[in-house]
Amino acid sequence: MSCSSSSGSEDDDEGIDSYRKGGYHAVRVGDQFAGGRYVAQRKLGWGQFSTVWLAYDTTTSTYVALKIQKSAAQFAQAALHEIEVLSNIADGDPTNSKCVVRLIDHFKHAGPNGQHQCMVLEFLGDSLLRLIKYNRYKGLKLNKVREICKCILIGLDYLHRELGIIHTDLKPENILLFTTIDPAKDPVRSSLTPILERPEGNLNGGATMNLIEKKLKRRARRAVAKISMRRESMGGVEAPKSERNMDGIDVRCKVVDFGNACWANKQLAEEIQTRQYRAPEVVLQSGYSYSVDMWSFACTALSLQLVTCCLLQRWDKALVRMRITLL
Repeated sequence: MSCSSSSGSEDDDEGIDSYRKGGYHAVRVGDQFAGGRYVAQRKLGWGQFSTVWLAYDTTTSTYVALKIQKSAAQFAQAALHEIEVLSNIADGDPTNSKCVVRLIDHFKHAGPNGQHQCMVLEFLGDSLLRLIKYNRYKGLKLNKVREICKCILIGLDYLHRELGIIHTDLKPENILLFTTIDPAKDPVRSSLTPILERPEGNLNGGATMNLIEKKLKRRARRAVAKISMRRESMGGVEAPKSERNMDGIDVRCKVVDFGNACWANKQLAEEIQTRQYRAPEVVLQSGYSYSVDMWSFACTALSLQLVTCCLLQRWDKALVRMRITLL
């Protein structure tokens, strides 16, 4: 789970069933954490282990990303591992110039579902996956790809050469832009006024109602999409989409999400990486090192410049066939 303004899925949510003992902590806008230092503003996203919220730091008067882990023991242990890795990253980069997300603070928060490990990270923008989708899968111009790749390589060089850390899950979702694509979604550029106390009418059922509303909206979108597909199949012609203007978008970025990271001399798992970005040595289970991150980096660079929906599907199928053949 990242600290993005667009983490998680647009078409899905974490589900209300996971808000139970050992699960997520139900957060409402205006909730306070760490003795009132951090105040929840809005949800940024979610993952299998945690939810991430935009929060306002009343001590420094800045916006941050607040990552709240599930409370079950295995999730708490995973959070402690990530905190250890992120602390090492922050200690070795006092100027915050190595293109890797920065851990600001961490603490425990007690709630109805148990005790949750919380991480406070710098607020970043959209993921490279969101950028690819924003550009309608047309691929970025080479100068943009070069700038993105430079940032990723600075981050990997720092992790590998100076810290001995392997990320193990590098992919477009885990690389975030410095800022949001849409300035209106950036709390600083949009001059957002921070919420410092819970709005009236935000009752305990607020989080549940929000998920139900999202589910209804998602069903409505699917129904509209089905109608559009039927019209197209009956002879309707879809108007071509105009190209996006990418000139004003800052593509500087940082590597994020170290929940699966490990030290080169202390590896935690044999099967690592998301399938589409998985290195051959991991497929073959022949041992791995820093090169697995470089393989994922190359796949990411390729997807930035050449990506189309069809290409992604073919790439995915080709990797599956290769894995079957090798095994």
